[in-house]
Amino acid sequence: MKTYKRNRYASYFLSLFIAFSAATTHAAVPDQQAYQPRDGVIRLYGAGGPHTALIRAGKQYMEKTGIPVEVTFGPESKWTENAQRDADIIWGTSEQSMTAFLETYKEFNSADVEPVYTRRAVITVQKGNPKQIKGFEDLLQPGFKIVVTEGSGVSNTSGTGVWEDIAGRLGSLEDVKAFRKNIVAFGKGSGASFRAFKEQNADAWITWIHWPLTHPEDADVVELSPERVIYRDLTIVTNEKADDATSDFINFLKGEEAYAIFKSEGWTK
Repeated sequence: MKTYKRNRYASYFLSLFIAFSAATTHAAVPDQQAYQPRDGVIRLYGAGGPHTALIRAGKQYMEKTGIPVEVTFGPESKWTENAQRDADIIWGTSEQSMTAFLETYKEFNSADVEPVYTRRAVITVQKGNPKQIKGFEDLLQPGFKIVVTEGSGVSNTSGTGVWEDIAGRLGSLEDVKAFRKNIVAFGKGSGASFRAFKEQNADAWITWIHWPLTHPEDADVVELSPERVIYRDLTIVTNEKADDATSDFINFLKGEEAYAIFKSEGWTK
């Protein structure tokens, strides 16, 4: 009798365990919708920064062809589900950020990634440059408040490591130490860095040239010296499942009309 009860209870708890395991396994793996990008709209997804030029180029292409272009930008967490369902193009704001994107967007292949434009890092300062910053060496002195952009291991951003590359460009550890002491915020992405730059009234923000150029009411630019300056590129990737007009739009992005737009925002070939 005791053996029977033990077996009965064992079977009961085993059933509960199996049911619980099945439920938690199902909850941990959300339903995934099929990748079906062919909907008549060319859809681009990526981080903020290049979006201003991409939106302008997309509008120009729509006016020429009548084919709609939709540009979705910002932190990846805000658009990743939609991108996995209908992205025709993913753009990366640097090579390292595109490589990270391809870990998630399996429909796109690294061999198909194409660099299209590049831009330089600059020192962004408050409007009017109240601290009269003339170059990077000024920022090595005590008393400056500097914002930098870092992914911090959780955000995919082109700014990761840029300040360190610039500070360490001449091989001086003392430059890196001095600069680091003046950092007041590590923004998880350029958008977050821009907010910190304004909210904390920081003296300088190490970022890309297109940010101050597209926000002239908030910031001015101080150029880095040639031996300090860093460049990173804008990359795009598509695939054979994308909308038919996608390849034509990419050719337009690389053409002279679109280049005039990108050049006005600090991008070069």
